[in-house]
Amino acid sequence: MEPGAVLRTHQWRRAQRALMPNAIPKLVLQMRIKRAAELGMDYKTYAKVRQFSGDDITGLLFSSNALRIFAGDARMPEAEADKLAAVTGARRLVLVHPPQAPEAVLLRNPMLEAADAAPRFTDSWGRVRARIEALLRDQRLPGSRVLVVGDAPLEHEWASAGRAAGYLGAQEYFRPAV
Repeated sequence: MEPGAVLRTHQWRRAQRALMPNAIPKLVLQMRIKRAAELGMDYKTYAKVRQFSGDDITGLLFSSNALRIFAGDARMPEAEADKLAAVTGARRLVLVHPPQAPEAVLLRNPMLEAADAAPRFTDSWGRVRARIEALLRDQRLPGSRVLVVGDAPLEHEWASAGRAAGYLGAQEYFRPAV
């Protein structure tokens, strides 16, 4: 044996035992896996968001881009609609880009609970923050419990502007890797 191998083994085992109390109890893990499924997310993604925010997610804020609402009749594709209809325990909100109107998007997509006009790319940081915070305030949701789901580079900034729990790309939310 190498010199010091016994000591290193002892220290390694001691360090492993010290980490054990920090492990999540099985019941809590099962509850979080169930909660991730209720939100339409895989556990790994949910755990990352929860670790970052320190709280549960009670709202999902989508961009109309993330919901694939571009032009036409303001209806999202069936796959996205089905996934959102299955979400429980969280408000489903949307910020709508022109030429769509928030009222039309809400009318054509009954699984959504609130909508507002999306900030324009020319808006100042303060105006972006004010628009997002107004929607969250109207829904009585703290930003730290809302996850932003977007599909454009500027939408990533909505998470910071609204002091949200985090940002998730539409591809990752709607079509997670297997």
